[in-house]
Amino acid sequence: MADPTIQPSEITPKAVYEQRRQLLKAALATGAASFPLAFPGLAAANTSSPSKKLDAKPGKYVVMEKTTPQELATTYNNFYEFSTRKEAPAVLARGFVTQPWTITIEGEVKKSKVFDLESLLKLAPLEERVYRLRCVEGWSMVVPWVGYSLSALLKQVEPTGNAKYVEFISLADPKQMPGLSSGVLDWPYVEGLRMDEAMHPLTLLTLGMYGETLPPQNGAPVRLTVPWKYGFKSAKSIVRIRLVEKQPATSWNKAAPREYGFYSNVNPQVDHPRWSQATERRLGEDGLFQAKRKTLMFNGYADQVASLYTGMDLKQFF
Repeated sequence: MADPTIQPSEITPKAVYEQRRQLLKAALATGAASFPLAFPGLAAANTSSPSKKLDAKPGKYVVMEKTTPQELATTYNNFYEFSTRKEAPAVLARGFVTQPWTITIEGEVKKSKVFDLESLLKLAPLEERVYRLRCVEGWSMVVPWVGYSLSALLKQVEPTGNAKYVEFISLADPKQMPGLSSGVLDWPYVEGLRMDEAMHPLTLLTLGMYGETLPPQNGAPVRLTVPWKYGFKSAKSIVRIRLVEKQPATSWNKAAPREYGFYSNVNPQVDHPRWSQATERRLGEDGLFQAKRKTLMFNGYADQVASLYTGMDLKQFF
């Protein structure tokens, strides 16, 4: 049972929950058959896409916590290119085309390159890393991700001395992604990291989860997983990476700079303007009598990443 004390406006950006009302009105106008978001119980549907087993060795970074059930992690997703409703991407992303797929890497590099999916899968040994992922809306999960450190990919293009930041650009295909018709964000989705953050070994170029290739609703076929930052920093369905000298303008920071800072490190001491970040709900543990978990600084990865921010005011650089 969900916690009845939590209101939609407390866990969802205002522009998003207002838009959901408009979408539901559109559903009634266009007919139920053409708009599945109108129906409850969407997450219970069998939404599995064809997947491929991945041969991954156990990685060095493993959280010794119970993993979130795969069914939950793949049916409750933020992927606004498909929908602002969390249960909907698993349905609306069915049939999402991930082959052929390429990622272009350019900018402040000595060798601009284009990588197809097969070359990405072979570029470095695949590891399974069990990471926490914490969303700014107050929920979290623990997932066995499959991939390798992003640094292995970036080293292939030989960054120049002018490369201070890395910009990630996601696919924006209106033929496949109905959420692009919304005005929630300025598409395509753009995220960014400082160069040292991108090169940190924890930053995972993610090609799978639960031992298989990524399902579409979780960012297939390739995404980021940056475990010490809020989930929206982990860009999905990446098609372009640019190494740049100046801090890139990222989607959520552009849309609401007071609410979504560029760094977006998990920090229980810095609240979102509309809700606290001090506690969180773990997917699968959100019953009425289940106590909330205390949010950990840097999502529990302080020993590994706190040194990246030495001397920085984390309330200013939030």
